[in-house]
Amino acid sequence: MQIINDLKEISNRLENAVVTIGNFDGIHIGHQALFNQVIEKAETIDGTSVVITFEPHPIRVITSNKHFPLITLHEQKVELIGATGVETLICIPFTREFAATPARTFVKEILCDLIGMKAIVVGQDYSFGRKREGNISLLKEMSVTHGFEVIISGWIELEGGRISSTEIRNLVREGRVAEAGKLLGRHYQVRGTVMHGRDRGGKLLGFPTANLMLHDELCPKMGVYAVTVEHDKTRYKGVANIGYSPTFQEGRFGVEAHILDFDKEIYDQPIRLNFVRRLRDEKKFSGPESLAVQIRQDIEKARELLSSE
Repeated sequence: MQIINDLKEISNRLENAVVTIGNFDGIHIGHQALFNQVIEKAETIDGTSVVITFEPHPIRVITSNKHFPLITLHEQKVELIGATGVETLICIPFTREFAATPARTFVKEILCDLIGMKAIVVGQDYSFGRKREGNISLLKEMSVTHGFEVIISGWIELEGGRISSTEIRNLVREGRVAEAGKLLGRHYQVRGTVMHGRDRGGKLLGFPTANLMLHDELCPKMGVYAVTVEHDKTRYKGVANIGYSPTFQEGRFGVEAHILDFDKEIYDQPIRLNFVRRLRDEKKFSGPESLAVQIRQDIEKARELLSSE
């Protein structure tokens, strides 16, 4: 996949560009269906499939909400879009100046004149441009004079409900990661670097853990989860704890994972946790011995749940 990180990098129009535009946080199955429509349309006109997105997320710029929780940070979003088969990804740097671009200017000067758009695929409630003044009616009006086709994509629903990034974000926050996974088309994932922790998992409890410094900002609800762990292109089964370890009364928030059947030292190395199912709430035990008994039970339950992973 060709990745364009600034509109200034475009020197020639793309060949018969078929475009879709959005934030695409999560790259859920609704987004994936949209991308498939773009790819299929591009094939019919011997064109180029193009996804346009923004970095950083517009909410973080327009509202100054620097910590707006994202389902997929930029690195993972790029990877997931590339996996769909899209040919070109354009990541427009989002600034307050760009946000002030009039909708008509965006269509004519950027989509048509610069990119060479011949078709655009959008959802039924699509809006864009300064103060969201652009909409499907404007696109259809301008399509006549600028020679492009407007394709309206239908909603993708699952179990009677519309799939949205907001719904997925809420499910993850509530710890309902199995339900979130159905909407994503994959398990919810966080990425982090393994750091030195409190050094009690292996020595005190008998279950060494990888302590994470998270790169992702949307963290599932506190508790214990069955997870798969990706390290160095290999996937392992595991159990993860999110919370404050109340048994030890340290009051420090952490994310740690016990990786099953694993004995490598991986400090300062990146790993990825895929959340499969929430097992239980985090709770305080009478001491290390009773906590260790519970961890053994968590591991056995996780092994059972992850047997097909």
